Amino acid sequence: MDMLTRIAGLTADALAQNWPDAQGLPTGDELRGFLAVPPDPAMGDYAFPCFRLAKALRMSPVQIAQKIAENWPHAEVARAEALNGYLNFFLNRGNFARETVEAVLAAGDRYGAGEEGRGKTICLDYSSINIAKRFHIGHLSTTMIGHSLKRIYDYLGYKTVGINHLGDWGTQFGKMICAYKLWGTKEEVEQGGVDALTALYVRFHQEAETDPALEDQGRAWFKKIEDGDPEALEIFNWFKELTLKDAAKTYDLLGVTFDSYAGESFYNDKMEPVIAELREKGLLTQSEGAWVVDLSEDDMPPCLILKKDGATLYATRDLAAAVYRQNTYHFDKCLYVVAYQQDLHFRQLFRVLEKMGYPWAKDCVHVAFGMVSFEGQALSTRKGNTVHLDDLLREAVEKARAIIEEKSPNLENKDEIARQVGIGAVIYTDLSNNRIKDIDFSWERALNFDGETGPYVQYTHARCCSLLRKAAEANLPEADLTTLDDDESQALLRLIGRFPDVIREAADKYEPSMITRAVTDIAQAYNKFYYEHRILDGEPEAAAARVALTDAARRVIKTGLWLVGIEAPERM
Repeated sequence: MDMLTRIAGLTADALAQNWPDAQGLPTGDELRGFLAVPPDPAMGDYAFPCFRLAKALRMSPVQIAQKIAENWPHAEVARAEALNGYLNFFLNRGNFARETVEAVLAAGDRYGAGEEGRGKTICLDYSSINIAKRFHIGHLSTTMIGHSLKRIYDYLGYKTVGINHLGDWGTQFGKMICAYKLWGTKEEVEQGGVDALTALYVRFHQEAETDPALEDQGRAWFKKIEDGDPEALEIFNWFKELTLKDAAKTYDLLGVTFDSYAGESFYNDKMEPVIAELREKGLLTQSEGAWVVDLSEDDMPPCLILKKDGATLYATRDLAAAVYRQNTYHFDKCLYVVAYQQDLHFRQLFRVLEKMGYPWAKDCVHVAFGMVSFEGQALSTRKGNTVHLDDLLREAVEKARAIIEEKSPNLENKDEIARQVGIGAVIYTDLSNNRIKDIDFSWERALNFDGETGPYVQYTHARCCSLLRKAAEANLPEADLTTLDDDESQALLRLIGRFPDVIREAADKYEPSMITRAVTDIAQAYNKFYYEHRILDGEPEAAAARVALTDAARRVIKTGLWLVGIEAPERM
């Protein structure tokens, strides 16, 4: 139980003791939402505004605060002081230190984990790369936000289903097959992979400028895919295999995995029942030859389901995908980690599901995120201004290797540590701010070992590991954790004690950056503690306590980094 929950429960207990006949008093869970950390530590570790109780108790907030403070029965946890209608709590520092460190060490690698998700399933749709295209930096946010959320929900006991909803449908694949049949060879494509496919696609459009009949051939090949022609499907599936083989290298670098690669083409035979259901429920109307669901009452444009020629669209396939996922996984939530530009699409999608009468439509959530620029430059695939993600990751590792060579020339396993630091720097940059904010990736910021960066947090973890190795040789006695009553220790302990709450808040708000921020704060607080106190000096019991706090900080930093998909080197 975190300290915030504990204080709230004790406050509810004090209310019941002081006003045993009062009706409608808040529970500990309700009180917890009103507890806050005062801006000035001199005002207490936590504060509760008694204004919330004035109506129920028919007393002024000042009187309520004074009465509780005078009769506070839990001095072993904290003392309570009344100030201007607020109840300020000052923790018993020694007991707080002992309880917090013991809780972390007892939990091992599961500090902050929970079982609140047991029996519940969350589907996460993220990454969603396009077949026959290189994995670029624009896919970084969806991939890492989705991956982090999956780890967070796993940590809280949920069953998670990670889905890579591949972009593998459309006339471009007919064009690509046409180009391959005209100008490609199996050997060249096998050797060149996605780059060879891209070159064929580019050539198709160049040739089509002087030979428009190629467009008809491209459409004809896509029609063959739709109709299940064996040759067309064989080539199409081969293109998918090549793309996934190429993407697997990037996913391996990032440590990302999926449970399903069911993309757009998977729903080709699952759309007709959904379209039929829309017709049966009177939701389809004709508009200029196309079939739409009218959403004017929701102040949205109509949701296009079928084009004039009967072709389906993203919305058609997403409706089929949502129904399939509910029928297959029985999800309690289905998260779509997609850029904010698709906000209207998802509002339309979810509204159509509601109009179809699906009560689970409310459990579908668009987890939007901002755009990525690189060194101040906006990225555009059409303009050719792209940064391929595998190139970015390799460069990050190379730059990290150069920095490590300069800072720690005698370090063992420099290549492995450079990989951890370089990849971690890229992920941290992506997940360090609120997900809806746009990101400008900068090498100078990402690989800074002194700022609020991945390398800084990783270095702090390595510092803790180094100190623990030295402590293991010091033959220290059992720790007296109650000696951790100084300001630096307490500031670090408060952040560690709040960490389980941060995990749940990140899950509730679909916001991995909360965890990134929390581990950064813990790293900064630990370094302040480290510089203010000679960890292994002084009274042996107190030194052992500082070592135990170091171990607690190390564990929480490692867990936090893991939750956002970053490794924690033990030496740097």
